[in-house]
Amino acid sequence: MKVIEGRLIGAGLRFCIVVSRFNSLFSEKLLEGAKDMLLRHDVSIRAIDVVKVPGAWELPLVAKEAALSGKYDAIIALGAVIRGDTPHFEYVSAEMSKGLAAVAMTQRVPVSFGVLTTDTMEQAVARSGSKAGNKGAEAALAAIETVNVIKELRSGKEIEENA
Repeated sequence: MKVIEGRLIGAGLRFCIVVSRFNSLFSEKLLEGAKDMLLRHDVSIRAIDVVKVPGAWELPLVAKEAALSGKYDAIIALGAVIRGDTPHFEYVSAEMSKGLAAVAMTQRVPVSFGVLTTDTMEQAVARSGSKAGNKGAEAALAAIETVNVIKELRSGKEIEENA
């Protein structure tokens, strides 16, 4: 039985972080967490591009353009959508999530999801570097690991073999 598992080795990889400016109190902390995690895993600062967009709605389109450019091993999408008094939250969060998934599937480039979709500001605080960790950092780790899994699958090599 083959077991293929991604490694957390970022050396030689290129990343595009697409981050929403809306709710910047949270998205900037997610961005800091993502950049820090990439650097901790040997990704060169020159191999990280940050693209800022107005809001979460714009994340899928810009992520697709980044994927189509062929310059990146993975895209990391960051932002925060916080529930309000209108159905706007449901529309934005659902379509943005579907759009990011579609980019990954159609372009065959990993798109890591680091967008907070929370009911309250307190939940956003907790997930952007407080009690519940930093979801931007977690998205960066997922991106590194997914890139390495895909590289292994495409190369046909095994990382570990179990009988």
